[in-house]
Amino acid sequence: MKTVRANTTFTADVLKLDCHKELEKIVAGIRNGVVKQLRKRGVVVALSGGVDSSVVAALCVRALGKDKVLGLLLPEKDSSAETLTLSRLIIKHLAIPSEYKDITDILTAVGCYQSRDEAIKSVIPEYGADYRCKIVLPSLMDDEKYRIFSVVVQSPEGQQKKVRLKASAYLQIVAATNFKQRVRKMLEYYHADRLNYAVAGTPNRQEYDQGFFVKLGDGAADIKPIAHLYKTQVYQMARFLQLPEEIVNRGPTTDTYSMSQTQEEFYFSVPYDKMDLCLYGKNHNVPPEEAAQAAGLTVEQVQRVYRDIDNKRNATRYLHMSALLIEEVEEIFHQLVC
Repeated sequence: MKTVRANTTFTADVLKLDCHKELEKIVAGIRNGVVKQLRKRGVVVALSGGVDSSVVAALCVRALGKDKVLGLLLPEKDSSAETLTLSRLIIKHLAIPSEYKDITDILTAVGCYQSRDEAIKSVIPEYGADYRCKIVLPSLMDDEKYRIFSVVVQSPEGQQKKVRLKASAYLQIVAATNFKQRVRKMLEYYHADRLNYAVAGTPNRQEYDQGFFVKLGDGAADIKPIAHLYKTQVYQMARFLQLPEEIVNRGPTTDTYSMSQTQEEFYFSVPYDKMDLCLYGKNHNVPPEEAAQAAGLTVEQVQRVYRDIDNKRNATRYLHMSALLIEEVEEIFHQLVC
């Protein structure tokens, strides 16, 4: 664990990138990883219309050329219309080839929507197929209230209702919606196999560190070019790469549920820029008093965020783990490679 020097003032500037230097490093890493280590001809990137996937696609174009980057558009019935519009915008901007597949029918066939709706109905009986929904967590900015998920539904008439979820309902909703990420990943690897390409993952440091991904879903990839970058640094790279303003100015969303939803209300419970500073502070042993001043938060709020960072790391540790073995298996292939 790194420690900030005693004579160093902790400010938001600590996250400021030398974007030119960072670009050179990442481009070299992609070329080495994809071509030399993975021995693949190019990469597949699933595009969400957000800044992370757009930056990854742009970096891969810089590293491999636009003809070696395939952008995938994989919407479903709950996807925001903005997602498809912005995904097409980045494809046009980068001039990369693309493939489109609406995954609604696949998700329907495996019971994604049915299982999710059954769980919601167990706590809100009147919920129906013509309703919209999302799940939310209490903000860490308010107080030390119980960190329990609630479901929010909206009737066709626009009336909203919020109810705390019992554990079984919450788990079923998450399990059902995880189909979305896993189906998309299945299609990403189909195209990767077809073209002898690698799959590029798009998590930033917040998501990677805090387990904001689905195991064997969006967490699966052959290379993750921006997993070391904080979210604010990804936005810096987006501006440096001169990506379209509509993408650079779009806030972080989940685009998993039919109601609009930020990553803050779904998982992090803190605005992404403040979360970045708290996460950096936690990683570098910055006292809560200093982190609070830099992030514009109270000391008590930073202490709550620090505790939540530890809790999420503990709860999601298994997401980063390989399959457990009962007995060590000799890694002959690894020895040959090394």
